[in-house]
Amino acid sequence: MGNKIMSMMKKDGSKSKRMNRSQRKLLADEEMLHRRALSMAIHQTQLSQRFDGSMSRRVGSTSTRKQRTLSDPFSNGKQVPDFSLEGLTVKKFVLVHGEGFGAWCWYKIVASLEESGLSPITVDLTGSGFNMTDTNTVSTLEEYSKPLIEYLENLPEQEKVILVGHSTGGASISYALERFPEKISKAIFVCATMVSDGQRPFDVFSEELGSAERFMKESQFLIYGKGKDEPPTGFMFEKQHMKGLYFNQSPNKDIALAMMSMRPVPLGPMMEKLTLSAERYGKGRRFYVQTLDDLALSPDVQEKLVRENSPEGVYKIKGSDHSPFFSKPQSLQKILLEIAQIP
Repeated sequence: MGNKIMSMMKKDGSKSKRMNRSQRKLLADEEMLHRRALSMAIHQTQLSQRFDGSMSRRVGSTSTRKQRTLSDPFSNGKQVPDFSLEGLTVKKFVLVHGEGFGAWCWYKIVASLEESGLSPITVDLTGSGFNMTDTNTVSTLEEYSKPLIEYLENLPEQEKVILVGHSTGGASISYALERFPEKISKAIFVCATMVSDGQRPFDVFSEELGSAERFMKESQFLIYGKGKDEPPTGFMFEKQHMKGLYFNQSPNKDIALAMMSMRPVPLGPMMEKLTLSAERYGKGRRFYVQTLDDLALSPDVQEKLVRENSPEGVYKIKGSDHSPFFSKPQSLQKILLEIAQIP
């Protein structure tokens, strides 16, 4: 009996060691990815210093919808279950960041999608990330979304992609869906501005920021890149505001990465009314991912967007702030994989 107990203890100890080694490898891999992203952010910060002069001037659900609620069940070192590519016709994801962010924010999602055998592509919208265009010169959604549009224009004939848009990136993927419905298999809005025809991306945030008219007159975060006598060209929150709005559940190291990497937001694209037709945009397959601990775009506002724009599927992530690629990356990855497999 004693030998049996000792044998069981040895087996358990061996299993524990294997689990610990697996967990340590996951942590090491994540740390390596974070260091790469941080290195890129430092390089980006050095490149963008030439814009300091222009940056520094600041003043003043339906019953037919499918719903899922996740609380990041694959955290604490657990990996996402095996994912089968069998029968999957569209394997390419195009990840589109939101206001102030850049392609850098997707680093965890890129790694996990690649491990699943998929092909994630990230873009820096004009004036964002490593795209060194001065944001003060970006006045339309067409200009802002140009890198995404050019990528879609150059896709081989008959090839399709899955678009994923975060926050105001939702406006860019809506614009793309209107332009190229035949090239987009599915559009996934991650706590994003899924607007209606004739609506501005800014309108979605009016609960937090006030009306567009009031914001343009009174906000202390505005940037006057063409001089105080001209209309504002952009805005950028102070670091403490960004931390509270976007990263209230995110790891400290990812917040540090964001603080080094965030750039001003061009105001023109945010204030532009979208033209979305039933014949093109309306025929696209849209899905929405709600973040339930979001202080930038409240769950109530997200629910209203879903109610008014009727996506094909709705997914919810518990405990996620406005940056689920940081705060709940495993849950977000699982949702993306699940949507990819929908026929």
